[in-house]
Amino acid sequence: MDRFSVGHSGGADWHAAVEACAARLDPAPAGANLGFVYATDHFADDFGKIVATLVERTGIKDWVGTTGVGICATGREYFGEPAVAAMAGRFPEGSFALFDTVEDDPADFVASRRAWLARSESHFGVVHGDPRHPRTAALIPGLAEATDCFLVGGLVSSRGAYPQVAGTLCQAALSGVMFDGDVRVATALTQGCAPIGPVREITACRDNVVFEIAGRRALDVFKEDVGEALAGDLASVAGEIYAAFPVRGSDRADYTVRNLVAIDTESGLIAIAEPLDEGRQIMFCRRDRETARADLDRMLADLTRRAGGEAKGAVYFSCLARGPQMFGGDSAELEQIRGAIGDVPLVGFFCNGEISHDRLYAYTGVLSLFL
Repeated sequence: MDRFSVGHSGGADWHAAVEACAARLDPAPAGANLGFVYATDHFADDFGKIVATLVERTGIKDWVGTTGVGICATGREYFGEPAVAAMAGRFPEGSFALFDTVEDDPADFVASRRAWLARSESHFGVVHGDPRHPRTAALIPGLAEATDCFLVGGLVSSRGAYPQVAGTLCQAALSGVMFDGDVRVATALTQGCAPIGPVREITACRDNVVFEIAGRRALDVFKEDVGEALAGDLASVAGEIYAAFPVRGSDRADYTVRNLVAIDTESGLIAIAEPLDEGRQIMFCRRDRETARADLDRMLADLTRRAGGEAKGAVYFSCLARGPQMFGGDSAELEQIRGAIGDVPLVGFFCNGEISHDRLYAYTGVLSLFL
């Protein structure tokens, strides 16, 4: 594959923004046949017109993308302002398949793409999901397993409409594009958190409320892990301390993070934004700017080592709570990425939840390089 082209532009008028974006895409790689497009939610109602304009201006008929409260481009974040970002690339003929209607059963998708899926043992997918759909979270592992596909992407974030595009405009539980083994990719995830205590077992719980951890009152264990200063001022833990659940069969670096909902100092209970079962492993972690930047550096060093050379293009999916809220202004998060991978064409958005492999994460960043 040739190096991709990327364009992005801000501005209050959607038409002017997409025209400027399209102009910066020129020249697209010869024979470009797939584009990625992201717009901030200011343009959610105009997303279909944005896609139609890109099709007309570039001649590329297949586009995938969605909207976000913030979007990403090479070294640039547009957060809380009207903007469009697009990237175009030429992929081997027949190497990708679009899908816009995964709603209830991944088997339906497999049946409709059986011949294409059988061509290769290796599959990689970029997917976008509707956080309002009751089946979205469950469909992610189901789709990954049914297709033997490594998925990356995120859930749409918007203060208005929730449009997606995958060849056609849609609002599916999941939509996107899958690639076969002819498309080489390297991908990695950054948690943005640091564990502050050991992994223990939940020994008593109901629904999302933890009564006991390792046979002790949940709050007593929590105070022990967070340290004396925070234990003496529990109101200060909000936004800094989270519950984390290690992924079975993986090392301590792979875990899902969930918010603490409530702490009852009298009964010693902790409520967590996650349905719980006795026997599940839990730990607590700290999330702040220093740990987020350090873990992003760790991920970037590992990814660039595995990539083994400059990428042709990249997609990045980051949590809404990252970006300027975690890394600071002046596109600090995207600049940190550019500092590690160079001026690689890149697009993406800030998500309501991030997808990596077969799981839905929170507070993470997922970076994928097309090689």
